[in-house]
Amino acid sequence: MEPSMENRNDTSYPNEHLLIGALKNGSRKAFDEIYGMYARRLLAYCKQYTKSWEDAEEIVQDVFVRLWNSRATIRQEETLRSLLFIIARHYLINAYRAKVNSPVYEEYVACRAELAAGTSPCPLEYEDFLQKLRIALEKLPSTQRKIIELSRLKELSNKEVAEKLALSEQTVKNQLSQGLKSLRDELGKITWIAGWLLIVN
Repeated sequence: MEPSMENRNDTSYPNEHLLIGALKNGSRKAFDEIYGMYARRLLAYCKQYTKSWEDAEEIVQDVFVRLWNSRATIRQEETLRSLLFIIARHYLINAYRAKVNSPVYEEYVACRAELAAGTSPCPLEYEDFLQKLRIALEKLPSTQRKIIELSRLKELSNKEVAEKLALSEQTVKNQLSQGLKSLRDELGKITWIAGWLLIVN
C-alpha cells in the first residue's frame, strides 16, 4: 500500500519561478511547497524500479535533501522538474548498480526519467525493451550484431572492438553505422530506443 505523505501543496507563491528564487535564498516554505509539487510524482517514478514503497520513499527523501543542500547553486529558473528527475535517476542507478550492472539499464532509466518529467507515458517495461532489442539484434548480420553488442552493450571503443574481432577500425565504424541504421529502422516506432541508437562512436 502506498505510504501516506504529508500534504504540503497549499502553494502561496504564484509560480514556480518565484519558488525557485525563494528556495535559493534559503526559504523553508518554498522548499516545502516544491516538495508538495513533486514528491508524489517522484515517488511513483521510483516505485517502478524499487518495487518497494519504503525504498522509493527513501530515495525521494534523498532527492530533496540534495536539493536543499545544493539550493544556492541551482541554475534552473523556471522549473525544477527535470533537475529532480535527474537526481532521482542518479540515486536509482547507484542503488541498483550491483543488481543490474548494465549500460542498457542505465539508458532505460534515463529515458523513463525524461518521460516521467514530461507528459508522455513510458511505452515499455525494461524486460519488454530487452526482448525487442534482442529480437532486432538477431536479424542483423553476424558481424554487425557482434560489433553493436561490443560497442553499445559492453561499451568498448571502436579501437577495442577492432582488436577483439580482428577487423580494421574503419570496418568497425562502417559496420556499426550500418547496423545501427538497421536497428533504428526496426525499432523506429519506439522513439526513445531509437534515440539511444543514434549515438555513433
